[in-house]
Amino acid sequence: MIAKLSGRLDETGEDWAIVDVQGVGYLVHCSTKTLAALGEVGEGCTVHTDLQVSENDMRLLGFATSDERDWFRLLTQVQGVGSKVGLAILSALSTGEVRDACAAGDAATVARAQGVGPKLAGRIVNELKDKASLWAGALPGGGMAGSGIAAVPAGSASADAVSALENLGFKAAVAAQAVARAQSELGEDASEGDLIRVALKKAAG
Repeated sequence: MIAKLSGRLDETGEDWAIVDVQGVGYLVHCSTKTLAALGEVGEGCTVHTDLQVSENDMRLLGFATSDERDWFRLLTQVQGVGSKVGLAILSALSTGEVRDACAAGDAATVARAQGVGPKLAGRIVNELKDKASLWAGALPGGGMAGSGIAAVPAGSASADAVSALENLGFKAAVAAQAVARAQSELGEDASEGDLIRVALKKAAG
C-alpha cells in the first residue's frame, strides 16, 4: 500500500492535487487544509496517503500529516462517513478540533462540516468519544487529566496497544500509563505486539 509520497506539486484543484514523483503523477484527494499546507505548484511536497479500494473505484487520499490521516481513518470507520464526508470534516476542522469535539460530545461543532447533519454528527461523537477522551484527555494541551500521560496519536501502534489492554480488562488510565512506559522503554518505532507484551508486564507489576 502507498503510505507516503514525496515529490513535486504538479497541479491542484478544488479537492485534489497531483504529486509528481520521478515523472509519475499521483492524483490524491485532499482536504482544503492539506491543500493549503502543500505549498505552491512547482515546489517539493510530501503527503501521507491512504489508498481506498471499492468495487467501482480506487482512490488515493492525501494528508499533510500522519495525524490527519489517522483521524480520517477513524472517522471513516463510523457508519455513514465515507471518504468525501471524512475530508469535509477535516476541511472544516483541525484534527485538534475534531478530537476535542468528540471528547466533549460536541456534535454541533462536527456538524459545521459540509454534508454532516445533526444525526450523523451525533453518531460520530458518540462512537469516537471514548477514544478521543483517552488519547487527548479532553484537555487542550493533550494528555490525560492528572496523569502526566502524553496524548496517544489516533490509529498508532501505541493507541492499538492501549485498546488491546482495555479489552483484557485493564482500566483506560492504567492501560495508557503502561503503554506509555513501554513506549519509553522500547522507543518510538516499537511494534504493537512488543508494546502489548511489555505493557502487560508493566500493568501487572
